Amino acid sequence: MSVIKENSEVLMHFSIKLSDGSVADSTQAMGKPAKFRMGDGSLTDNFEKCLLGLQQGQTNSFELAPEDAFGQSDPDNIHHIELSKFGADVPAEVGTIVAFAGPDGQDIPGVITQIVGDSVTVDFNHPLAGQRVTFDVEVVTIEN
Repeated sequence: MSVIKENSEVLMHFSIKLSDGSVADSTQAMGKPAKFRMGDGSLTDNFEKCLLGLQQGQTNSFELAPEDAFGQSDPDNIHHIELSKFGADVPAEVGTIVAFAGPDGQDIPGVITQIVGDSVTVDFNHPLAGQRVTFDVEVVTIEN
């Protein structure tokens, strides 16, 4: 029986649930399991630690504190941007997800949380930052 090790290639279904039971992300909803190699950066170290030692066909559920999942919300990731930076193609509306080019050229998504006068508040923290989550997994196949 295959067991998940540090370099295993894993095919699995997973869902991430919030403390109120709502599902934030799920491969079942897409009908396609996720495939990744342990250590490739697809999952955080803490999520990977939960998987080590699981066997093919096994299901498990892990509850993770915010610091073990997506981290705490960081006030340094909340920025105030001039309303003039938004336009017809990207209107400034609370709840809208916008992407800005980061220093490395990669797009960084943020959520508009507030608009006051000419100042738009954009939160660049992960949407699940500060949340306790339940990580449900079903290991489909393991290749070592």
